[in-house]
Amino acid sequence: MGTTQNILGLVFASVHEESLVELTKNRTLGAVPFGGRYRLIDFPISNYVNSGISQVGVLTNHNYGSLLDHIGSGREWDLARKKGGLHLLPPYSSSVVSQLRGKLDALANIRSFVEHAAADYVVLSDCDVVTNIDFRQVVKEHIASGADITAVYAKNDYDEATSKSAVIYDIDDAGFVTDVMINPPMKGKCNQGLNMYVMGKEFLLNVVKKCISRNRFSLRKDVLQDTAANYKIKGYEHKTFFVKIESTASYFAANLALLDTEKRNALFQPNAPILTKTKDNAPVHFGLESEIKNSLIADGCIIEGKVENCVLFRGVKIGKGSVVRDSIITQSGVIGERCSLRNVITDKNVAIADERVLTGSAGFPAYFVKGAEI
Repeated sequence: MGTTQNILGLVFASVHEESLVELTKNRTLGAVPFGGRYRLIDFPISNYVNSGISQVGVLTNHNYGSLLDHIGSGREWDLARKKGGLHLLPPYSSSVVSQLRGKLDALANIRSFVEHAAADYVVLSDCDVVTNIDFRQVVKEHIASGADITAVYAKNDYDEATSKSAVIYDIDDAGFVTDVMINPPMKGKCNQGLNMYVMGKEFLLNVVKKCISRNRFSLRKDVLQDTAANYKIKGYEHKTFFVKIESTASYFAANLALLDTEKRNALFQPNAPILTKTKDNAPVHFGLESEIKNSLIADGCIIEGKVENCVLFRGVKIGKGSVVRDSIITQSGVIGERCSLRNVITDKNVAIADERVLTGSAGFPAYFVKGAEI
């Protein structure tokens, strides 16, 4: 695949962690497991690579040990390069506060990295949106429009009661943003931002410098919302499948959405694959009494019971006589014999003893922390 050398891709791996407090207690958002064998960071990095972007920086804040273990040198994404490649960017020690105060603060911390990148344009992405997007078209339209900022959005049903970090755009007939609202008191079909932006490198550096000098740190409030009348902000509509992770319930629904063949095929495309860290697990072992229906099952699993409408990650074991429905069992989870689980999320290495009955609901799935023994 050809590369686009004049574009730098940046991923914010630690933004929106408050949306998934349980799952991000010991890991950053980008390292959260998803879809049976992936992490949330895999989607923005794969989108960059599939778009020919070979310079990628991952901005972190804390709890990034598992993220570093996952992405390593970037070999799985063909980003282990002498020029460009993948760079993990923890906060620099020169920061005057222990916690970053916003995206502009994070960008100010890596200003030197951006300045020295051989790029004319910068693409920004978060890890809370799972989708497959070609940024080459976004950058092409950004250049053609003469915009200062291009913001990716999708037409989506919005509800103030369930959305915690939504950015809603008003867009005119020419496709330019005329107003930016953050969590507005409204409900219905809206132009919802997907936390993806394209800017010229020099423009971005100047905006960061100006805002930081005025003690402004929020990209949404202090740049998009505050300067919508001063800068040209172009909207780019993303029309294919996406899910936005805004809560444990939406994380649960997003994983189970992959059981829909049409949505799954829209996300995992042969010509634009979602890449991840590879492991040499054995194939799935199905016992003589096992029964599987409408489920995603990763390699290394041993299934002796019944599984229906579930996502099972690598190395999961389901004991004889157990019934697991509408649940997400992450890596190395062990379900004993004669158990009954429904609407459950188990983090890594959870062990559930024999004859346990665990039940949640679609809106409030029962969650069990990493390493728990039930």
